[in-house]
Amino acid sequence: MDVSITGRHLTVSDATREQVTEELTATVEKLRDRVIRAEVEFTQGDSKGDPDGEIRCEITLRGKGPVIRAGAHASDKMIAFDRAEEKLKAQLRKAADRRKRHRGLRSAKLAELELEAVAVDDTLEKPIATRKVVGGLEVTGDGPLVVREKRFSTVPLTLAQALDEMELVGHDFFLYVDAETAEPSVVYRRKAYDYGVIHLTVETTT
Repeated sequence: MDVSITGRHLTVSDATREQVTEELTATVEKLRDRVIRAEVEFTQGDSKGDPDGEIRCEITLRGKGPVIRAGAHASDKMIAFDRAEEKLKAQLRKAADRRKRHRGLRSAKLAELELEAVAVDDTLEKPIATRKVVGGLEVTGDGPLVVREKRFSTVPLTLAQALDEMELVGHDFFLYVDAETAEPSVVYRRKAYDYGVIHLTVETTT
């Protein structure tokens, strides 16, 4: 397994690199046949608003299967690494546990997942606001707006595969293309091992 350790706005010593490589290799020992590359990035940032510290460590595992990622903050590089590593272990355990609990998941399980909708109240009067274009989007109002666009390559996934990938990256939702229906879909975490799924049916206008 190839281990890459980088620092942004800080220096990572040889001793730290050696310790991180040794600990991370031991952690992913059981995944050695699936993980091709492990990336560890330390970032020195502004600690304002983050009482836990000012250094962020992010661990990313790449290889055969979904990307696995975990991150944490601390005032010391190795403390941040240890916390990120613990999160990584927890995500791996949770993903493995979910597969055991939901082994044999089929499309019929979709009927058991509750879809939630947010009602929009159009009866309230809306003040007249200025319009402008930011990042290719038309924006109404003068409030601050941060626009960040990302584009990813993907392949169609089953619901079970999408749930696995969501757990492994540690997110509360995951966007994917359903392998059975080819519909854009989102799975999201509710409580414990309860999940929801939303499918989008794209209708063409004539």
